[in-house]
Amino acid sequence: MKFDPFAQFRMNDHVALVTGGAQNIGEAIAMTFAGAGAKVMIADLNGRKAEETARRIASVTGQSVSGMQCDVTDEVQIKACVAKTVDQFGGLSTLVNNVGWGEVNPDPLAVSNEQMIASYKLNTLSALRMVEAAAPYLKQAKNATITNSGSMVGILPAFDFIAYSSAKAALNHMMTGLAHAFAKEIRVNTVVIGTVVTEGYASAGLDAEAQEALMHPNNLAGRSGTPQDVANAFLWLASPAGGWVSGQILQVAGGPKRVRLVPE
Repeated sequence: MKFDPFAQFRMNDHVALVTGGAQNIGEAIAMTFAGAGAKVMIADLNGRKAEETARRIASVTGQSVSGMQCDVTDEVQIKACVAKTVDQFGGLSTLVNNVGWGEVNPDPLAVSNEQMIASYKLNTLSALRMVEAAAPYLKQAKNATITNSGSMVGILPAFDFIAYSSAKAALNHMMTGLAHAFAKEIRVNTVVIGTVVTEGYASAGLDAEAQEALMHPNNLAGRSGTPQDVANAFLWLASPAGGWVSGQILQVAGGPKRVRLVPE
């Protein structure tokens, strides 16, 4: 029999739930998982776009892909999202906590308590509540995994993104702790993502000049990343190929050298 080095990267019989999967990095993760054979539920705040993305991915991959609206800061919606995924696909083996967003805070001391709390709820607490809802089903699955979208600003100092960076740093610590809590039952890892310029940068408050500068970051690879660069790492960690990897914070960032996200 011919040796197939890609066999363990296939996700046949897996059911994946990808939050924030309607566009950009989340869409690339959903596409890659479906292309590897998984059934995929795309959950996004924009339900219409989630459904459109799901139809597009299904047409390209031939896999069962669905989309639905879900606000991951709402525990009722989180539980409904997990329940619908399990009802539709018969289980859940793969959770991707990809939702995340932050805004520029030029003066970190001007950030309000409400802004800090809102960032924590969206970037950190939502992932914990999603894990809580998904864990009973993940524990019944083979090769159960939780993989999270982290950020380099949660690793390197980023005083101009103080709320977002603090929340992403907390996500790293929280998920490493959950990896220890679940041990042999569920593998938990976080992908720390570097500069991947998407429309999200504009909504975060970065002007066109700053976005252009970010397209040419000062990293070892000499370029900004693509959604597919990141999706490839998620596939490795979530598939059987990553079966001996848990509790890790993996940097997929081109070999970062910057200590700030916004160019000076």
